[in-house]
Amino acid sequence: MSTFGTILPVWNAIQQRFHDMVKGLQEDDLQLQLANDSATVGYMLRHNAEVEYMFAFWFFGLPMPEELKVLTSRGSAGSPAVFTNLNELIQLLDASNAHLIEGMSGLPEEKWHETMKCPIGPSTPLEAVGRLMYHTGIHSGQISFLRKYGVVSQKEWVQ
Repeated sequence: MSTFGTILPVWNAIQQRFHDMVKGLQEDDLQLQLANDSATVGYMLRHNAEVEYMFAFWFFGLPMPEELKVLTSRGSAGSPAVFTNLNELIQLLDASNAHLIEGMSGLPEEKWHETMKCPIGPSTPLEAVGRLMYHTGIHSGQISFLRKYGVVSQKEWVQ
């Protein structure tokens, strides 16, 4: 079996669980944050999608969509944007997932284990997918925590 054929079911299982959690959110949940932190649930969802697009470009050669503005690359404190539209975030996450899978499916077998240089340091595409799985898991846990203990952000929308 190919590397893509092996990794895809694992990727899909993790993504399905994450996307199911996201679809169970309420719009009010998007503004939840810890009192001493600027990262909201909405920010984390946007960030997760942007990272998937970045990895698709860095490791699988698919350019990011021209209309995509990367708004979370400087951390939540450096982003004036507030993400409060759940449907838009769900659509963005669905699109970034499909984009990444398209990139993974087109990668030749021999390239999966070749180390590549990228802004986050050298890594193989296989390692990159593992890092994305870990990244999604971390944000899933953070979102669950915020739903239990978070407070509503007082940050105002800036575009």
